[in-house]
Amino acid sequence: MGSSVFSSCVMIMLCFFICFSLCDATYHKKRVASHNYRDALTKSILFFEGQRSGKLPANHRVPWRKDSGLSDGSALNVDLVGGYYDAGDNVKFGLPMAFTTTMLSWSVLEFGGLMKSELQNSRNAIKWGSDYLLKATAHPGTIYVQVGDANKDHACWERPEDMDTARSVYKVDKNNPGSDVAGETAAALAAASLVFRKCDPNYSKVLLKRAQMVFAFADKYRGTYSTGLHKDVCPFYCSFSGYHDELLWGAAWLQKATKKPTYLNYIHTNGVNLGADDYDNVFGWDNKHVGARILLSKAFLVSKVQSLADFKGHADSFICSLMPGSSKYTPGGLLYKLSDSNMQYVTSTSFLLLTYAKYLTKSHKVVTCGGTTFSPRKIRTLAKKQVDYLLGNNPLKMSYMVGYGNKYPQRIHHRGASIPSKSSHPEKIQCSAGFSFLNTNSPNPNVHVGAIVGGPDLRDQFPDIRTDYEQSEPSTYMNAPLVGSLAYLAHSFGQL
Repeated sequence: MGSSVFSSCVMIMLCFFICFSLCDATYHKKRVASHNYRDALTKSILFFEGQRSGKLPANHRVPWRKDSGLSDGSALNVDLVGGYYDAGDNVKFGLPMAFTTTMLSWSVLEFGGLMKSELQNSRNAIKWGSDYLLKATAHPGTIYVQVGDANKDHACWERPEDMDTARSVYKVDKNNPGSDVAGETAAALAAASLVFRKCDPNYSKVLLKRAQMVFAFADKYRGTYSTGLHKDVCPFYCSFSGYHDELLWGAAWLQKATKKPTYLNYIHTNGVNLGADDYDNVFGWDNKHVGARILLSKAFLVSKVQSLADFKGHADSFICSLMPGSSKYTPGGLLYKLSDSNMQYVTSTSFLLLTYAKYLTKSHKVVTCGGTTFSPRKIRTLAKKQVDYLLGNNPLKMSYMVGYGNKYPQRIHHRGASIPSKSSHPEKIQCSAGFSFLNTNSPNPNVHVGAIVGGPDLRDQFPDIRTDYEQSEPSTYMNAPLVGSLAYLAHSFGQL
């Protein structure tokens, strides 16, 4: 990025920083921090470099990772090199990768002005995802949604640098639609276009044009991608919630990115049918309804789009569902949604709480649940408690972010982290030979700094067993929303 472009970005973000500081002065700097949120922010972003696939750049900061997947896409004569491995395996799943890119972008759009030196690292993380999504959507009428046979990959335990399992390529098109993965991809491209609008306007235009094309495809050829690709994407990333949420979510991001009446009209016409007022309060890679409601509430609260007033009520309902007595929490105070990778819901919910509190502050509004009023400050307090639990304020005094604090998971369910690196063990480690590293009780030889694991069970217990993927596996979509939350908290306590 040239110096003039960088200077432009710095000036824009400086203005954002000043405005945010003024409007948020009541929640700023005067308290003692529970954690070093700035350090956690740095590490949460570094994690993404350990998940990269493809040709790694010279400034890559994770020494135990090397180039991998350099022929990805060749099975169908397309270039699908790059992108991210979703979690502890070596498959590139399009649905969670797109959601990761959307949430990283939203983190930067809401709190990037507070990130200082980590802003460029966050942009780099977003671009690694959006560059890949451009490749995956380069052929009109087709979206390449997965690289790697997940079943064969999971039958091996090997470093991504060594993988020799089939790099099969899977796609959706008009004959085998996938409105869910296409809608999420459109959302990711639109959100990323906003991140780069001032810093790299030409790239931003490419992203936004592609987002509109992909959304049109998603809406015209409706269907769930895991119907046609069931044996390939299930049970890994089945679209259990269907595709209505992604169409609403994609339209919401395009409305924000384009300001075209086309997308606002689409939301008005289709919103109810797409589940705008459904009572589903789990936000993650599969179900985007809550995220869409919060995002569209901003159009009403901040941008004064009166026709979206109902989304304030929809967003309030989500906030009320999280209050004590309305949601399940562990004895130690952790929000508990599902046993499999529960921390993903903790990080996504915390981000939504802080983001909605920001919108409420700016519009001088509150949330009323029955006879109880919740101010933005109370909402932020709940979000902070969740982040603090994740970082170590819990019954086990365990940080669930690898490399942060004095006590953190040592045996995460992650192939690359659990097997000696190419530098220390240059010889290839074959598919089945790697299982000796999966099944050992020894700590991982490579510390995957910033990785957030699935977390404790309903009783606040965490066994730190590598084979327990539900509790010990990290993923990109667990980290992505936390980036924004940590930036906000670091700034709030004067660490940025």
